[in-house]
Amino acid sequence: MSELCIRGGKRLIGDVTINGAKNAAVAILPAALLVDGISEIENLPYIDDVIKVKEAMEGLGAVTEFIDAHTLKVDASTVYDYNATQDYIGNIRASYYLIGALLGRFKKAEVAMPGGCNFGVRPIDQHIKGFEALGAKVVIEHGMIKAYADRLVGTKIYLDVVSVGATINIMLAAVLAEGTTLIENAAKEPHVVDVANFLNMMGAEVKGAGTDVIRIKGVERLSGGKYSAIPDQIEAGTYMMAAAITGGDVYVRNIIPEHMYSVSLKMIEMGIEIEEGDDYVRVIAPEILKATNVKTLPHPGFPTDLQPQMAVLLSVAKGTSTIIEGVWDNRFQYVDELTRTGANIKVDGRMAVVEGVSTLSCAKLAATDLRAGAAMIIAGLRAEGGETVITNVKYIDRGYETIEKKLAALGADIQRRPSKVTEEDC
Repeated sequence: MSELCIRGGKRLIGDVTINGAKNAAVAILPAALLVDGISEIENLPYIDDVIKVKEAMEGLGAVTEFIDAHTLKVDASTVYDYNATQDYIGNIRASYYLIGALLGRFKKAEVAMPGGCNFGVRPIDQHIKGFEALGAKVVIEHGMIKAYADRLVGTKIYLDVVSVGATINIMLAAVLAEGTTLIENAAKEPHVVDVANFLNMMGAEVKGAGTDVIRIKGVERLSGGKYSAIPDQIEAGTYMMAAAITGGDVYVRNIIPEHMYSVSLKMIEMGIEIEEGDDYVRVIAPEILKATNVKTLPHPGFPTDLQPQMAVLLSVAKGTSTIIEGVWDNRFQYVDELTRTGANIKVDGRMAVVEGVSTLSCAKLAATDLRAGAAMIIAGLRAEGGETVITNVKYIDRGYETIEKKLAALGADIQRRPSKVTEEDC
């Protein structure tokens, strides 16, 4: 076990390079199980969730090899099993993509119920609705999701709610199905488009990804090829906010700037200067930030995965801000931890009211989930009075590759060390 230790007050200056998108990677890897041959996937982040999905694929018979730290070769021609029951499967939310991939390949799948961050009810009813519409029978028993079909046949599927996971999972199940599948009210997130592009590169016929209607014409097989995952929109936003809270001047590189529009526009409202290039944004922050109001929404709205980080930024902005969580039902559970730094945040259901304070104080904090952990790091970068210690770093490592090294390279006073047995106040 380890913890992150931060002494705040350092202005971040320099360049940071963003890795491939976690949310794309953990879907593209299961999609590779549909390929009858070898696929080479570049720009993968080297994070815990990717490693666990890789191990799950190997457990099903795939042969994988890291060509370098961010490029994985997958030979799925050797996959023989449709049963993913390893204990660690339940620790990652993205394990549900194995259901769609295995159902598409074998017409049957048995996968442990997914886990991941616990910040609200995240049902898979829309996934099941899609699988059943394609012709599968789905049951949940003894902590397992079991799906079986004699054949999968394309059909029209309307999602009752916009769901990234269901949209991708139905795509995976449908690419080798008979006929044409239409997904209506589909999610439009960049990683939905990225998975569709990967499938098309391998020989699928998926059209409309990035709109609310996706059309999939089933093909007989997918062949191999190379593909590079998109940059991580959420990692990029996290470093943009880290730069802003320290009054920094940081180039955030290897990104797709249009993916950051909703974030950049809110930061501009706060008085932060954003310069945009072909594959970077530059964040130049003033000493005093302005309050603003934020509502998280499906893409192209403000991302829910950047809501905790934005809450920290607003906590030191002058004035009163509001945050409305429009995606998940319980994503403010990190607030109790954050108030230990002196942040003034009041939560009422899906709304938080943030009264800006002049500064934050050091504290010992426990990450409650992946993005909340990143928010606590941002708070530590601003905190005064000593050392901020963040525990439960395992959550942060699920989605950020060497975050302490990247921040240190920008000038932060941050280090990772073994967790202490006894707790000490800062």
